[in-house]
Amino acid sequence: MLNRLLSEVKGVQFEYLKAVTGGLDKNAVLEDLMSAHGKDVWNFAFFLTKSSVIADDITQDVFVKVFEKMYTYRGQSSVKTWLLAITRNTAMDAMRSAWIRRVTTLPSWFQGKTHPSAEQEVLSQIVTEQVWSDVLSLPRKLREILLLHIHHGLPIKEVSALLEISEGTVKSRLHRARAAMNRKLDQDDDGEGPV
Repeated sequence: MLNRLLSEVKGVQFEYLKAVTGGLDKNAVLEDLMSAHGKDVWNFAFFLTKSSVIADDITQDVFVKVFEKMYTYRGQSSVKTWLLAITRNTAMDAMRSAWIRRVTTLPSWFQGKTHPSAEQEVLSQIVTEQVWSDVLSLPRKLREILLLHIHHGLPIKEVSALLEISEGTVKSRLHRARAAMNRKLDQDDDGEGPV
């Protein structure tokens, strides 16, 4: 009987929700609403958020709210309008949330190229490996200064305190380490070194 009632009223765009008092199966009603209006809800959520992932979450939230508040539908508007109003409110709440503002990324068209090509990745890895090889080939005192100051970002004063040497010695070693690295990189660019 329920299926006959549902099939008869589908043409009236779920007007039966106005009179639902608890006699109809909420799961069946929700399933009908989702199949009839799920795509509209998702499209509207996507239009508002410009994110398919967030639109998925909003659509799920909308139908959870509809399931919980199904019997509060007053019939003052069509069911579709009611669902889209819930969708809009849910989307606006989501966009105002601090979590969305922290997590939402720029759209892919704004980011430009999202992934480097395989060739660029390989070349970048080769260059990185060569630079690290050159740094590791420096004498320990010069290598140590470069790693602490440049790689770890410690100021000269902190490097001096850490190594228990004067700031002048740190500056001198840093200058020598940079000069040695420049020579090594120049050799690599000229084709004299590996790569």
